[in-house]
This record gives sequence, C-alpha cells and structure tokens, in this order.
Amino acid sequence: MANNTVLVTGGTGFLGSYVVEDLVDAGHEVVAYDLSTDDRILSKLGVSNDVAIRRGDVSEPTDVVRAVKQTGATHIVHLAALLTNTARDNPRAALDVNIQGTNAVFEAARTLDDQVERVTWASSAAVYAPPNNYDAEYVNEDELVYPDTLYGATKEYNEHQARVYHEDYDVDHVALRPTVAYGPYRETGGSAFLANIIEKPALGESFSVKYGNQVIDWQHARDIAQAFRKATFVDESALSQRIYNVRGVLATIQEAADTVRQIIPDAELEVSDEGELPWTQNLDMTAAQEDFGYEVEYGLEAGFRSYINTLREQNGLDLV
Repeated sequence: MANNTVLVTGGTGFLGSYVVEDLVDAGHEVVAYDLSTDDRILSKLGVSNDVAIRRGDVSEPTDVVRAVKQTGATHIVHLAALLTNTARDNPRAALDVNIQGTNAVFEAARTLDDQVERVTWASSAAVYAPPNNYDAEYVNEDELVYPDTLYGATKEYNEHQARVYHEDYDVDHVALRPTVAYGPYRETGGSAFLANIIEKPALGESFSVKYGNQVIDWQHARDIAQAFRKATFVDESALSQRIYNVRGVLATIQEAADTVRQIIPDAELEVSDEGELPWTQNLDMTAAQEDFGYEVEYGLEAGFRSYINTLREQNGLDLV
C-alpha cells in the first residue's frame, strides 16, 4: 500500500474515533487532530496506541496548515463540528468551527496541493428540508436542500464552498451526508433518546419513547466510518458526483423497540405514536453504492446486539 497518512479532524470524538479505528484497521497511518486529546473512546476501540493524537483547533487556519504540513497528511477526513444542539446554543462558535474550520481545511489542501490528495468531509442529512417537502419515497442528492437548523445551514454553506474550491482551485473533495450515528461511547446529542431505546434496556432500566410510527435511519458508527474510508480512497474517475447520501437501515421506532425486545425479552420499553420528527431520513444512497461500493454491514439486530453487549460488559452484566 502506498504510504498514506490520514489526518482526521475531530478524531477523538465519537464518530471520529470510529473513523480512526476503521482507517487503522485498513493499514493507514492516522493522525487524530482535535481540540480534545482525551483518547477515552480510541482506547475503548483498542486503537489509541496506533494513532498519533495532535491537539489543534480547526478554526485557527495557521494551526491547520501547520498540522497538515508537519504530519505529511496525504488525505484529510474532516469531521470536526459543533452539532445541532450545541450549534443552536452557541451560534457564533458554530460558524467559527463549522464554516471557518472547514474553510481552513480546504485552504490547507489548496496551499499544500502537492501533498494533499483529497479532502473527505462530513456534510449532513441536516441539509435537507423537513420530510413533508418531498414527494419521492427516497430523497436523492439532487432534491431540495433547505435546512431548518443552524447546523444544517453551516453544512449547506460548506457544500457551496467545497464546490468552489473544487472548480476554482482543483481541490479534490468528497462529501458525505450521513444521518445520525448510533453505537457504543456516543456523546450526547439531539438524538440521545434514540440511543436510550437501546441503552436503557441494556442496563435493565425502563424507557418510554414517542414517535413510534416514525421512520428513523439506524446507522451504525462503523458503517459511517467505512463510508468515509471508501470515499477517501476511491479513484477520482469513479466519482459521478462529489456529495453522497449514506444511510443505514430504515425502521420505525416501534420496529427498533421490537428488535430490542427480541434481544432482551423482558425489556421495559413503552412506545407511543405521539409527536412528529422533523428529520428527513429516507435517503437514496444508490450513488454511494455504485461509485465507491458502500454497503451497510450492521443490520438492526446485529448492530443493536453488539451495542447492548458492549454496554453490559462495561457494567459487569451477562451478555445476551
């Protein structure tokens, strides 16, 4: 394998740690670049000794360029961002990190173009409008983009700046639009109640949840991680576009609860159909499948079972 060094921004966070794990397992040199040097999740995934951790701030352009140059990074996977709730509570910081930070990454790739081969970065399904805006059963990448959160708006802006950096400066980039990742060691987020459908019963606690008849994309963090790796190293000639939907398994919250009950028969889960979720989940991922071979590896039962058993093992409970 050619000597590739991948710099992963946000590399000690929840999704970042899974991306680092996946890249390390595939034999790449990896640098986790993050404001936090806490390797707790990387340790739990068993890769903290196989990755260089570099403290840095994506919103400081000179720091980003220096990090890319000094590490000899040939590829950048850019994940660092303030997520939905944090962005809403800290709008100015969200612009600094999400927009200026992404610009700093593209600038580093532009100025070090003889070194950096590609930037693969996280856009988001949050760029889509709420689901009632779409007639099609599956929403593809050409459908209406009209986010209703500041987080989604920063991601939409980044799609525009990415296109300009590609067209005007020939920066090679691929963006992915995942939905919400689930899996062990998650940090809290706007979708914490989704994780609780799995986490509470895993530890013998009861949980009640609304939105039972609403469809959710259950996307395991390891599936998103393999999508980022494949998009990073696919030959440019295979790319029919630059922005790709990726998703996991579509299932209602009721179906997810039923899956948990299959694994833990005495799970105390109460599900009601009240309420409506504002997220568009049913993404068409044909392009990602055809262009770089993305396929979901974690079905609902397998994904939930491994998640539940990881939690139970951590808490000294018998595996199921």
